[in-house]
Amino acid sequence: MNQRISGVLFAVAAFTAWGFLPAYWKQMQKISPLEILCHRIVWSCIFLTIIISFQKRWGEVEDIVKTPAKFKGLILSGFLIGLNWFVYIWAVNSGRVVETSLGYYINPMFNVLIGYFLLNETFGRLQRIAVFFATIGVVYSLIAYGDLPLFALTLATTFAFYGYCRKKIQTAPIPGLLVETMVLFVPALFYILFRMIWVGSYFINDLILTLWMIGAGVVTSLPLLWFAAAAKRLNLSTIGILQYLAPSIAFILGVFIYKEDFTRHNLITFGFIWMGVVLYTWGSLIQNRRS
Repeated sequence: MNQRISGVLFAVAAFTAWGFLPAYWKQMQKISPLEILCHRIVWSCIFLTIIISFQKRWGEVEDIVKTPAKFKGLILSGFLIGLNWFVYIWAVNSGRVVETSLGYYINPMFNVLIGYFLLNETFGRLQRIAVFFATIGVVYSLIAYGDLPLFALTLATTFAFYGYCRKKIQTAPIPGLLVETMVLFVPALFYILFRMIWVGSYFINDLILTLWMIGAGVVTSLPLLWFAAAAKRLNLSTIGILQYLAPSIAFILGVFIYKEDFTRHNLITFGFIWMGVVLYTWGSLIQNRRS
């Protein structure tokens, strides 16, 4: 029971932190999304290096680097997570927090499709209906507005394929993320230096923004540590339910704090998505109990 309670607390901490991330990126609206992304990569790499050193896990990192299949796979997954981070920051600072929450609500349904088509996984009737409802929500958004919710779909697809890559590679979360950020470290650092020397940057010149940029590494890495601790203590169905805490917090921030538009069409779109979420969670619970 103590293990379960601590697992729930770790999971709630991780998903709550991810849910409040929009509030963090909003503090850096003066800075371009690409520069924020580069600082996130560089400082995450530095912070993860400290963690790996403290935990004495360099052997795991060395094993990844010396295994060509794992290393090549992490290059691809690093590109996917970098793209996901960039789109997320761009969407948040463009006033699309509600749309980012939509992306992470439908992400599990994308996972189901990838599992079915690429991993030959089977899923139950409720999960099929959940995917159907999510599809209706996206199609309705296309009909109502004349375009697709591209931010949401990009976030959902990049994160789903990132999860697929990590599942195929099968490395521990923290050493894997360190290698991913190491791969992106050099181009990210070059861009930061380029901005500082030739274009101009708030980094160093503005103390408050500098601290926010450095802190990007902490807010990226700490929730991952909490999530890894939760995953060791909880079953997947419990984590699957708690994961919706993050987009729910982001949704509340977007609608009630940042006063983003939420029309009748938005409500209908989200209504279908929420129905899909309920059915998907219910189906996952039944499947987990059977297994």
